[in-house]
Amino acid sequence: MAGRLKQAGLKVTAPRIAALGALAGPGHRTAEAVFSAVTSELPKTSLQAVYGVLAALVDAGLARKIDPAGSPALYETRVGDNHHHRICLNCHAVEDVDCAVGESPCLTPSNMDGFAVQLAEVTFWGTCAACQAASTAAASA
Repeated sequence: MAGRLKQAGLKVTAPRIAALGALAGPGHRTAEAVFSAVTSELPKTSLQAVYGVLAALVDAGLARKIDPAGSPALYETRVGDNHHHRICLNCHAVEDVDCAVGESPCLTPSNMDGFAVQLAEVTFWGTCAACQAASTAAASA
């Protein structure tokens, strides 16, 4: 973790190492979940400090922040590939989706007016397979 922080030009601190560790691996975590993980190692860390650390990690390109409508911001370490997300409206599970392929009107604005697109964020909202199966099982019971 320290090497990644140094390579990104960030000062190596215990809260940054702990936060990066809390974000490691697949998945998406709220600032509160990162705070919980960090305070288990560093009990005197504040939530405000964790927000500052997360902002620094995002600014340095070590983490990505997504802001799903109606939900707290989520952080992940999968960066640099412009992937998208799908969110279950029932259980609120968030999963990564590789870049959309094929016809993608949501990725090509109808009027560019000289605007150069660098990033597109797409969130697919719906019901995950597990929630659909549970709903079907409950309906037939």
